[in-house]
Parts: sequence; structure tokens; C-alpha cells
Amino acid sequence: MLSQAFPRLASRASALPRLSQVRFSSSSTQAQTPFLASRTAVFASTAATVGLTAWYAHLYGISFLPEASANTAAEDGLHPAAYPWPHKGIFETFDHASIRRGYQVYREVCSACHSLDRIAWRNLVGVSHNVDEVKAMAEEIEYTDGPNDEGEMFQRPGKLADYMPAPYPNEEAARAGNGGGLPPDLSLIVKARHGGADYIYSLLTGYVDPPPGVHVAEGMNYNPYFPGGGIAMARVLFDGLVEYDDKTPATSSQMAKDVVTFLNWAAEPEHDQRKKLGLQAAIILSSLFAISIYVKRFKWAPIKNRKIFYNPPKEAH
Repeated sequence: MLSQAFPRLASRASALPRLSQVRFSSSSTQAQTPFLASRTAVFASTAATVGLTAWYAHLYGISFLPEASANTAAEDGLHPAAYPWPHKGIFETFDHASIRRGYQVYREVCSACHSLDRIAWRNLVGVSHNVDEVKAMAEEIEYTDGPNDEGEMFQRPGKLADYMPAPYPNEEAARAGNGGGLPPDLSLIVKARHGGADYIYSLLTGYVDPPPGVHVAEGMNYNPYFPGGGIAMARVLFDGLVEYDDKTPATSSQMAKDVVTFLNWAAEPEHDQRKKLGLQAAIILSSLFAISIYVKRFKWAPIKNRKIFYNPPKEAH
């Protein structure tokens, strides 16, 4: 059929040497597989990439499609700006002087209503205070312990192993002391709020008078960063409210920055150590990868570059 339809092409094809005369017998089957193998690899890698991307999107709540929402911008709250926190970089650590000042703001201002249940006194050692300072602060608090040998509970000074005391004995007492509102625990507040540290800083410094036409319920305060605009917590940070030990000017923005840094540390006390170990792991794995590449080239270069010659024996005349 080929010779009848294309006589000139058939004559040229007959003049070419056959592949079976040049290649090894096993190459005829191998020559047909690379195309199929490459297509299979492409399809498999594409499916794996799509599946992994979808899994990560589902895990972290990322949506690639626009979402319709009936809420207004006021109901969702004003979006906070992105602030250049000193610990925000990949290789950056917390400002520990700011953590110390932030703890002072929490102790003198925030601890009257908000608890810090997940932080023990020992967690402050080596981060913002030394051992003697933390022991002195813990001993100022009376903790209920026991029972003793007589089966009775007793009061004792705090120890490093004790957790920071809550301002109220239970949730009902907390609501009764705050007009029905429950002050949240601040241990993980940075992780529990969308926007993290940026949101909390904007909230603390964002109290303003309501704009014309906006009515706030009685007993509520207007803050555009809080969803709905009405928040039960009043403004608590004012210039000069605390006196820092290092003589830093205690402006409202400075106190907000310091207490947010402290709360960010409280949400992830392992932050600095995690980045340190991550950098060490990156250095070690990169070094091992470079060594493995060198060993691979050293071992395989002679094998891949060798040439095999066949010298048939000469016939004896």
C-alpha cells in the first residue's frame, strides 16, 4: 500500500538501513515505552499536585473561588493593617525587652479581667525575667493547696511551677463582674483571632467616637475593628498609664505594641527555639544534600562515562 500511494517515499525508505540491523534486539521494545512513560509521569505528577493543593487549601481554609457574603464591612470589622513586627521575619526573634514591658502592661492593666491560664511562672524565666524576679512575683500570690496531714486545705505562697492566677474563680463570677460579658482567656488570643497580632493591636488602639448615623447599644463601645462595631470592653490604654522600668515612654501605642508582643509570645513560647532549630536543620540538610551529590558524581561518573569496545580476535593467516 505504501509503494502504491507514495512510490517516491517508498523508494527512499527502502534505501535507509533498518533499525533492527543497527540497534540491539532489546531496543525495539524500549523505543516504544518512553512516550507512554512520560505521559503517565506527567498525569501522575499533575494529579498529585492538584490533590496536594486541594488538601492544603481545605486544611488552611483557603478558597480559590469568590465567596458570596451577606455581611457588610461593618459586620465583619475593619481589616487591620500589616505592621512590621520585629519577630515577623524568617530569621527574626522576639524583642524580649518588649515582652518584659508587655508583661508589666498585662499585670497592671489586663489581668484585672483577663486570665492567662496556659502560662506558668517558670515560663517567664530566661525570657523576660530572671529566676529571682519570677520567684518574688510568684510569692506575692497566695495559692490554695492541700490537703495537709489533717485533711484541710491551706494557703501557701506561689512557686515557679504554679500557673498565673485567674481574676475570677469561675465563669459566672466573670460574667457578673463584667455586665454579662465574658472576658476571654489571653493565652492563645493571638492565634484565636483572624489577623493575629495586627488585629489585637488595631483593636487596642482603634477606639473612636461612632460616626454619624451609627448607634451603639447602651453599655457598649464603638471600635471599627471589632465585628459589628460594638464591643463591651472599653478603652483601657491611655498615655502614661504605666511606668516602665527602662524609662520607655508609655504612650498608648507603645503599651499596645508591648502587650501584643507579650501575648504573641504567650501563644507560641517555642517561637525563638523553633526558628533556631529550623535554621540548624536547614544547614545540616543542605550540607548532607551537597555531600550526597558529590558522592553520587564521584561514584557514578566513571561508570556513566566508560566506553566499551569490542576488539574481535584477528584471524591467523
